[in-house]
Amino acid sequence: MTNNQAFIHPDAKIGKNVKIEHFAVIYGDVEIGDNTWIGPHAIIMDGARIGKNCKIFPGAVISAIPQDLKFAGEYTTAEIGDNTTVRECATVNRATKSKQKTIVGSDCLLMAYSHVAHDVFIGNKVILGNGVQLAGEVIIDDWAILSAHTLVHQFVHIGGHVMISGGSLVRQDVPPFIMAAREPLSYFGINSVGLNRRGFSTEHINSIQEAYRYVYQSKLSISGAIEAIKNNIIPNEHTNYIISFIENSQRGIIKKGATD
Repeated sequence: MTNNQAFIHPDAKIGKNVKIEHFAVIYGDVEIGDNTWIGPHAIIMDGARIGKNCKIFPGAVISAIPQDLKFAGEYTTAEIGDNTTVRECATVNRATKSKQKTIVGSDCLLMAYSHVAHDVFIGNKVILGNGVQLAGEVIIDDWAILSAHTLVHQFVHIGGHVMISGGSLVRQDVPPFIMAAREPLSYFGINSVGLNRRGFSTEHINSIQEAYRYVYQSKLSISGAIEAIKNNIIPNEHTNYIISFIENSQRGIIKKGATD
């Protein structure tokens, strides 16, 4: 369902039962999935691909060209999965030729005034708090939560099931399953509450805790900690993920927080 006070380009591909509110603007090279709601004054620009059952709130702008001086008009997209909510005045920019796609996964929540820059990849069930700002080519894995006004440096990788405190400056990679806080951003234990809520077994939570004891609570180097994990913990998908994340980190991982 649409109304006659929205502008909808005739070339836009609009799914079934889509509701487009007053004064929304839908460009031509746009695809919107079934049962999605586009709020008043939202702007959906060329290259937007929006999934089913999404909610795009007033003032949000999806698929504006990237804020990157290297962008030369190349064809790129901004893609949003199913069941994702984009709140008031949030922005999701198109990609550059680097990745060609900016991706926000399914079942995500992008709160008001959050910004997703060019070539970012966000997994599923991720929450960006109010005013979170992601620079270009950031990667955020599934189930991560970034609290309000967190700022993330270009190329940073944030692991799955991470909880980052509000107002943080994220300059280095944040490995999975942990809580991170303070300035400079530091490790402050595993996200045991979140893991319990998501059905992780006690055995798996304990293995994650043990792995991070080697990384953050021993006197081992990072490479030594990885070897200790491999040699002393029965491997499972979660410890394998930790090892792979740290071994492939391009910016280095955050350090352990100072003790008060």
